[in-house]
Amino acid sequence: MAGKLIHATSVRRLACIDLQHLRFAVAADDCGSLRQAAEILGVRQSTLSRSIRQFEDTIGIVIFGRSSGGVEPTPAGRSILRMARTIVEEFDALIATARSTRNGDTGRLAIGFCTSLTAGNLRASLLDFRQRFPRIELATVERRRTRLANALRNGVLDILIVTGSVPLPNSKAKPLWSERVFIVLPEDHPLVAREVVYWTDLRDETIILSEYDPGREIENLLVSQLVLPDDRPKIERHDISRGVVKSLVTMKVGISLVLESDIGANISGLVYRELRDGAGPSVLGYSAYWQDDNENPALEAFLKLLSERYPSPFLGTRSVAINRASIGATSFAGSEIDCPVSRASTSV
Repeated sequence: MAGKLIHATSVRRLACIDLQHLRFAVAADDCGSLRQAAEILGVRQSTLSRSIRQFEDTIGIVIFGRSSGGVEPTPAGRSILRMARTIVEEFDALIATARSTRNGDTGRLAIGFCTSLTAGNLRASLLDFRQRFPRIELATVERRRTRLANALRNGVLDILIVTGSVPLPNSKAKPLWSERVFIVLPEDHPLVAREVVYWTDLRDETIILSEYDPGREIENLLVSQLVLPDDRPKIERHDISRGVVKSLVTMKVGISLVLESDIGANISGLVYRELRDGAGPSVLGYSAYWQDDNENPALEAFLKLLSERYPSPFLGTRSVAINRASIGATSFAGSEIDCPVSRASTSV
């Protein structure tokens, strides 16, 4: 019984040690002087000295030898100070990590998309985000839109950036930007000689489209532009990536349609032309989708960045025209592009 009482008394005494005791002792060791340590910590020297004495009495070990020249750790005190320093540093790191996570400075963000990252606004946004938040891990997933929607609903993804609509319960949406539609041609195709290519010019062509998004949206746009079936080109859908579609174009199997972000890929033998209707460039819009109950601070930081970069409700054709007027024509190595590329698609 007496042994249990002694043990209980020792536990209660050790429980009196708090982080301040450790921090004061570590500061005294760093400075080698109680006076200098007190000045750095912004406390009275008597308060610092009393705290260290209390710490020594509680653990039953003399940590410092004291003299007129300052303080010097005892052999036993060095071991205590080594552990105290580790505890203080790990506690400070814990607080810093919690603060960074709360502010969205660290963490993980999972983004789903079905667009190219060779150029365009998504690429620019991700580069900007990594520059602002280098300690946030970015996980990117490219899938069909239906699979991306399931992953968003299940919490696997934090946000989607896609064309078209994603009807999900308890989700929020933000319109972002629009991209022009381009026709992809072999370099010796007759349409290469034209300064402007219209939808009606595609009537006798074979259009190769990927089953993956945004191929469906592009096909729907084509159908809306060419209402009569006799005016439409032959459409072939392939279960292949956009890159393989371009390879088929170089093999002269047909031509294809892509969005502006996809024209940065360097494939020799291809020429891009902007596709227009009677009103001007044809465009498709991108939007961001996320779950309303997602409290990931990294998502909040990314949404803030998107709001700063794309504050307009929807960019549409007017913004595309403004961007086209802002810079001169841009060409990509291995490809020929006669029309300008929007500034947001080529800068970070």
